Amino acid sequence: MAILKHIKSRNANYSDALNYLLYQHDEETGKPIPDEYGNKLLREEFYMDGLNCSPLSFDKECRMTNKKFNKNQKKEDIKSHHYIISFDPTDAAECGLTGKRAQELCLEFARKNFPGYQALVVTHTDGGNQSGNIHTHIVINSVRKYAVKRQSYMDKPNEEKSGYKHRSTNRFLNHLKKEIMEMCKREGLHQIDLLSPAPEKVTEAEFRAKAHGQKKLDRINKKIVQEGLRPAATTFQTQKDFLRDAIKECSRCARTFEELQSLLLENYNISVISQRKRYRYLHPDRDRRITEKALGTKYGREYLEKIFIQNGKGLQTEKGMSAEHSPETDYHKDPTAIFCYGTKLRLVVNLQTNVKAMQSEAYARKVKITNLQQMANTLIYIQEHGYDTRENLTGATSEAHKKLDDAQKRLSDLNAEMKTLNAQIHYTGQYFASKAAYAEFLKSKRKKKYRSEHASEITAYEESRDWLKDFYPGGKMLSLKSLKFRKKELQEMISSQELTLQDLKDYCKELDTVSYNTDAILTRRAMETEQLPEHLTTHHKSQKERNEEIL
Repeated sequence: MAILKHIKSRNANYSDALNYLLYQHDEETGKPIPDEYGNKLLREEFYMDGLNCSPLSFDKECRMTNKKFNKNQKKEDIKSHHYIISFDPTDAAECGLTGKRAQELCLEFARKNFPGYQALVVTHTDGGNQSGNIHTHIVINSVRKYAVKRQSYMDKPNEEKSGYKHRSTNRFLNHLKKEIMEMCKREGLHQIDLLSPAPEKVTEAEFRAKAHGQKKLDRINKKIVQEGLRPAATTFQTQKDFLRDAIKECSRCARTFEELQSLLLENYNISVISQRKRYRYLHPDRDRRITEKALGTKYGREYLEKIFIQNGKGLQTEKGMSAEHSPETDYHKDPTAIFCYGTKLRLVVNLQTNVKAMQSEAYARKVKITNLQQMANTLIYIQEHGYDTRENLTGATSEAHKKLDDAQKRLSDLNAEMKTLNAQIHYTGQYFASKAAYAEFLKSKRKKKYRSEHASEITAYEESRDWLKDFYPGGKMLSLKSLKFRKKELQEMISSQELTLQDLKDYCKELDTVSYNTDAILTRRAMETEQLPEHLTTHHKSQKERNEEIL
């Protein structure tokens, strides 16, 4: 299977990319490997070509292009894009793939998908991380040297023109993945669906963190063994690995999402919530949740709900499932679980007003049993949460609703700020994107003709300029970089606030249910007392008063 990797670089020294592709480097340190005389060693086998440039003068020609179009002059500018196509290790043995053929395929791929750019196309056969797979590096200058015909995958204005910068959008990356899949299918190479989410998603960062952590653990264990002790663990686990293993174990016997919540919390101290049709997991050592998307499809809502159904039908053996793993008993053992991880409390049904119960005795009996269960759950909840009087419960409910109103107002304010910030980013980006065209318009001697030819760009500039003038009365604009950084912060604050708001909504709903059920219990007892014979009324009234004191 061929996979695609993309890296952005702000390094203005294009020679570093050339040196990496030509010479051997240590995978752990990233430094060149010298020979016995201190000189850099060439890679044992590689194939190299250049597009719109000579490969050995790639660095100089890129700098000349940047200077010509006055681009990539700032430190924060993205100078180059590095795409890596890694073929399946078995393609060489089973499909006859060679380094030379891989170079021919990827050179054709680069010509088709990066027209007009200066590019280095280099194929290595040594593999990475001792994998031994053939892989090709395509490094392009971020500025297009020659204008080309507009392609269907281009989604930015004027993207086909010379002097405009390359942007690796999700749409473009999906286009490249489709091209790679078609290329491998045509050549009879191993390939998977790159557009479908992975069952177990392991990013490059997680892979490297695991490798680094394993080496560190091995060094520690070596010292422990030398001292005559036995290491507690020999395999390093990332936080995501810990979550994956825990979810696998608990999903074997869980029949509902509530059971999964309870098992993960009790056995692994992992919190999981369902939000926006996705599961979000909280590792014990983290403050922010990890979404199912970051773990893989096998840990998502859609996949696990199928497992729940299978477990419920008995299609999988429920090993080690005991009564203490039932959600009801878990909630009674841990009162905070009722608030944090889904409650079993339901409203007590009024049989006097329930038409269906009046029409069916069987249904009425069922409702009575359910009411008794909910009354018991309500009393357990009240006692475990320490609500001594009805006034205490009312106060707690009022306070919870006040917090809910404050949280809703806070979220509304954050969303309003995000709306304004998005407008700032939009008009700031539009301003800088059309500024050059407007500058040329001012210099032009035939302004009317130039305006007609570049009407959209000039209109965009004037619109953004006027908006920014009104927004910044002092005239000092914030940079696009600072605005995007603020947006990232704001998105995290909104996500956190949404989780808080959902928790408060659940809590308020729970307290409202408890309050309603409490009133139903008290009303029921009052009615029963009124119907008692006179010689028993006094005794039961005193009992009623004692119960009311508890509630």
